Amino acid sequence: MGSTQQGRALVLFSGGQDSTTCLAWALERFAYVETVGFDYGQRHRVEMTVRLETLRELRATFPQWRQRLGEDHVIDLAVLGKISDTALTREVSIAYEKSGLPNTFVPGRNLLFLTFAATVAYRRGLDVLVGGMCETDFSGYPDCRDVTMKAMQSALSLGLDRNLKIETPLMWIDKADTWALAHLLGGQSLTQLIIQHTHTCYNGVRDTLHVWGYGCGACPACLLRKAGFEKWATQ
Repeated sequence: MGSTQQGRALVLFSGGQDSTTCLAWALERFAYVETVGFDYGQRHRVEMTVRLETLRELRATFPQWRQRLGEDHVIDLAVLGKISDTALTREVSIAYEKSGLPNTFVPGRNLLFLTFAATVAYRRGLDVLVGGMCETDFSGYPDCRDVTMKAMQSALSLGLDRNLKIETPLMWIDKADTWALAHLLGGQSLTQLIIQHTHTCYNGVRDTLHVWGYGCGACPACLLRKAGFEKWATQ
C-alpha cells in the first residue's frame, strides 16, 4: 500500500495497537523511520517491555521494512507521573470526572510527547512526527484533537525554525478501520502480530489472550479494542 517517499519520520511508539499500525503506515511511506517511547510512570508500564518485543517481531516478520526501521529512543518522563493524579499514573478506579473527561486523561501528555519527540527529530535530522491520535475513537481527550495537532505542528516548526510535519493517520477512522488498515498494510501477519505482541490494556494485564489481544477485557481501552475487532471481523 502506498509508495515509499524520501522523508525521514519519527513514530511515537508505545507498543500498542494504534502506534504499531502507525509504525507500519510510516514504514510503507518513508525512506527511513525511527521510534520513540515515553516512560512516564504509567500503571500499564508493561508496554515499555512489550514495545521492544513488537519492534523485534516487526523486523523479523517484515524484511521489506527492516532496512528502513532505524534506532529506537526511550525518554524518561517520570516527572509527568509524579505531577499527574490520574488513573493512568495512580492505582485508582477508572471513572469519569465532572468535566466529562475520564480520569485516564493525563493533562499535557501528548503536548509533552510531541515536544520531546520534536527535540529528538531535530537532533536526528527527521522531518515528520507520526502519532496515533484520533478524534473518532477517543475519550474526549483534548490533546488528541486535530486542531491541537495543527497548533502543535505550527508551534514546533516556529520554535525550532524548521518545517516539521505531524502526521496522524488514525485521526478520522474508528477502531474497526484501524484493524482494517493494519490488515491492508501487512495482511494477516500484521494483524496477528498486533494481537499477540502489542499492549493496550490500561490495567497492564498480560496473562489473558483474547481473540483481539491481551488485556483485562473490562477497561475502556480493552472494550474499545474488542468492539473494533468484532466489527472489523464481521465486515
